[in-house]
Amino acid sequence: MKEEKEIILKVENLSKQYRLGLVGTGTISHDLNRWWYKIRGKEDPYLKIGDSNDRSTKGNSSYVWALKDVNFEVKRGEVLGIIGKNGAGKSTLLKILSRVTSPSTGSIKSRGRIASLLEVGTGFHPELTGRENIYLNGAILGMTKKEIASKIDEIIEFSGCERYVDTPVKRYSSGMTVRLAFAVAAHLEPDILIVDEVLAVGDAEFQKKAIGKMQDISSEQGRTVLFVSHNLAAVQSLCSRGILLEDGKVVFEGDIDSIVKTYLSSGNNERHVKLSEVKDRIGNGALKFEHIELLDKEGNNISEILSGDFCRFRIYLKYFDQVDLKDCCIGLVIYDDKDIKIADFYSDEMGVSFSQNYTSIDLKIESLMLRGGSYKVILVVQSKTVGMLRYDRIENAIGFKVLTSDFYNSGKLIRSTNV
Repeated sequence: MKEEKEIILKVENLSKQYRLGLVGTGTISHDLNRWWYKIRGKEDPYLKIGDSNDRSTKGNSSYVWALKDVNFEVKRGEVLGIIGKNGAGKSTLLKILSRVTSPSTGSIKSRGRIASLLEVGTGFHPELTGRENIYLNGAILGMTKKEIASKIDEIIEFSGCERYVDTPVKRYSSGMTVRLAFAVAAHLEPDILIVDEVLAVGDAEFQKKAIGKMQDISSEQGRTVLFVSHNLAAVQSLCSRGILLEDGKVVFEGDIDSIVKTYLSSGNNERHVKLSEVKDRIGNGALKFEHIELLDKEGNNISEILSGDFCRFRIYLKYFDQVDLKDCCIGLVIYDDKDIKIADFYSDEMGVSFSQNYTSIDLKIESLMLRGGSYKVILVVQSKTVGMLRYDRIENAIGFKVLTSDFYNSGKLIRSTNV
């Protein structure tokens, strides 16, 4: 019974269906049919059809499930991270939790006041000043004028918009707007704070400040935070537990480190890149690259990696002529998206060598210190003793992305390559 009292938010069999392209069902007959079922107290017949929310396929139905049978619980004082690829259903879930839209099926049970920050300037009136919008947002959240007035100086100071607080919000930049919106949502003492990707609009200094505030809200004030972000470093630093959404369904729930690893390795079977059919290659052909994989520490195929994390390139070759493998060396050269050479690794320098019993090799990089961005790999296999004896060379052998992280635990994310 005590455990049940700690649960502040419970989501059961939550689903949301949309009809593509049109409002309503699209035909009078469908609308009448839906109305007839409703007045008889029966289930909407169109909830029995529909495709999953997979954007990569055309689908066979004009109905799509943005969310399907989502279940989870959140305890008081917990910070829950919600991650998933674009279109996974994260924003739809948060809009339902914030009462912006209603679910098609399922239920939400919550205890206490919910404040949400879903989009830049949500709930702000552009013609009103920043100060007036603070009172407006506070009233929407159910605060009295006296309660808002007791917090307003603290809100303005935190937002860093003191000079412009009596200026209409329509003249604010997106960064200023999100600063003020977050300050209002965080300081008006909601029991549950819902934060979507909007913090990405703010600068690095404000993101650090906002994350610190959310940590204070959860740990010191015992309030609950639901946090959605593609910034996995921020999710890991803030959240203790998370859920992973894919095509509108919860596919994994657990501790945040496990969630992030599962997300990075999910849907990446294409990372097993076949090289045997590549035509554009250089070398005498005695040895040829067959395929390459990018793996994490647990051996999962990945296409994205956090800056500073461990990774392993597993490379397979095939004999076409007798070659002394002990004399072979593999080079792995990394280029950025501007075709600038960033780093190179050679198997002999790394203490890795072949034997005649196998033709695969692992190049392990304990800490891939690259800035956030897109990268590609050039592979070469050559002789260590015979100068310029090259067996095979392939450009664009594999591509991968590096995601920014707070590798140094300094409170600042490693900058991306486009700074």
